Amino acid sequence: MEHPKFDISSKYKHIFFDLDHTIWDFDKNAEETLHELFVLHRLNDIGLSSADTFIETYTANNHKLWRDYHLGNITKQALREARFKQTFLDLGVHPDVIPHGFEDAYVRLCPTKTNLFPHAHETLEYLSGKYTLHLISNGFKESQDVKICNSDIGKYFTHVIISELVGVNKPDPGIFQHAINLAGTTKAESLMIGDSLEADVLGALDFGMDAIFFNPYNAEKPDSVPMQITGLKELTILL
Repeated sequence: MEHPKFDISSKYKHIFFDLDHTIWDFDKNAEETLHELFVLHRLNDIGLSSADTFIETYTANNHKLWRDYHLGNITKQALREARFKQTFLDLGVHPDVIPHGFEDAYVRLCPTKTNLFPHAHETLEYLSGKYTLHLISNGFKESQDVKICNSDIGKYFTHVIISELVGVNKPDPGIFQHAINLAGTTKAESLMIGDSLEADVLGALDFGMDAIFFNPYNAEKPDSVPMQITGLKELTILL
């Protein structure tokens, strides 16, 4: 679907942010966590010599599974059961020696990490003085609550909308409708900012809400996406 260019000078009243990979640096926090767990669970004893290779394999599997979860193809439980099991199997670890409780340890530790994308606090501070800010996340409630609390960003957001509580994931239009209803606003007054082309950007645009693609790694941008930024600080200039 083609989406028209929009006027960034429009008087938005509400800005909706994605959390993971947009404000909270998921990959950096996961990398820190997995380096720690690699040592704690003695993964070298089961034939894994490189934490970096383990992290690279996990990241690829996790991204694919999250895409399936966004689209409603798998459940939360299936995602959590598969991402590390598949990683260990891909790296040649026999199923019988896959560490018990590795997923649980990851889920406990990773959300406590506090790495945000550069200029997150100053950008949110600036925007919260001009607009009402909200979060829309496909992440899981217990993890997102910890991330928001530990990284001290909850103060910027009026509403935190978690897909598993709403019952539908981005890009389903139902979650965007729920969000604007909760905010007491309209599509025209609202702007979505996120890293996922499918879930955040095209989901919002198809719903009729303007959106900006957060693209810190300079992935290819489809022509149908009207605007992108590569750093959060750009929002202080655009908005």
